[in-house]
Amino acid sequence: MEPTPDPVLVERRGSTGVLILNRPQTLNALDADMVARLSEVLEQWRDDDAIERVELRGAGERAFCAGGDVVAIWRDARAGGTASTEYWRAEYTLDAAIARYPKPVVSVMHGLTLGGGIGLGAHAATRVVTQSSRLGMPEVSIGFVPDVGGTWLLSRAPGELGTHLALTGGTVGPGDAIALGLADVYVPLDRLHPLEPAPPPQPELLPQRDWIDEAYAGDDVGAILARLEAGPGAAAAETIRSKSPTAVAVTLASLRRARELPSLEAALRQEHRVAVHALTWPDLQEGIRAQLIDKDRSPRWAPLDEHAVATAFDPVDPELELEQP
Repeated sequence: MEPTPDPVLVERRGSTGVLILNRPQTLNALDADMVARLSEVLEQWRDDDAIERVELRGAGERAFCAGGDVVAIWRDARAGGTASTEYWRAEYTLDAAIARYPKPVVSVMHGLTLGGGIGLGAHAATRVVTQSSRLGMPEVSIGFVPDVGGTWLLSRAPGELGTHLALTGGTVGPGDAIALGLADVYVPLDRLHPLEPAPPPQPELLPQRDWIDEAYAGDDVGAILARLEAGPGAAAAETIRSKSPTAVAVTLASLRRARELPSLEAALRQEHRVAVHALTWPDLQEGIRAQLIDKDRSPRWAPLDEHAVATAFDPVDPELELEQP
């Protein structure tokens, strides 16, 4: 039997430490072992004077990281286990560590960069996108809510562009990723070694900001849908209606709350509460089943659960404790 490849490749290139997510067959989906390894190496390099900067990259051509290992979350939820809550604690701690790392961190978010990939890449000091980049937080499509600091980032995008992206579960290309504040620098694929920035492509979503800002104002999902359907956002409304009603409602509330929070760490703490509660939602299991287990893409969502929405931000035990900046 051939040895299992290391899920994270660790390299030193001069004074640069390079961490390569190495599960290209799963689009570099982030699992607990990868989180632990990334955390371990970053801690080692923190006080290593030979390492002056860190680069995060993904193996293969299709993805930097297409999200967390949600199939493992599905199995854990069905079994009533605690592995998911432990995974989220470790993952969110890693995301915060990347954001506050004492040495410059560069993330190369080529290809698909979704969910957990945003947590790794979009909190780095310098965030690179290429012509293949597609960034997004598609959690509502599996009955979940943007996490990994996604509510912090999307709530601070211009106007309501982040709200549109979160509620539709859509993705954006490199131009919009920079415009929304999810990335900083555009580098064509043939200029990644070494990094040679270039002017980014024109954004596609940003020019639509006027109608998006008007339609997504407020904190009432029903009112947002009505405004979308009455204007140029009919397609967006149809997309949102295809998502978990409970997840959409909690996502909107999460974004509005995140706007008022003082730090990424506070947003991660709020997201951790929501994630722990979401583990008990029937829609989370059903969404993962439809998208990734049976792959019929036909989730049978439960009706809007007002109790789940009302309690989504309640404290959990234990809380996520992160050092404040």
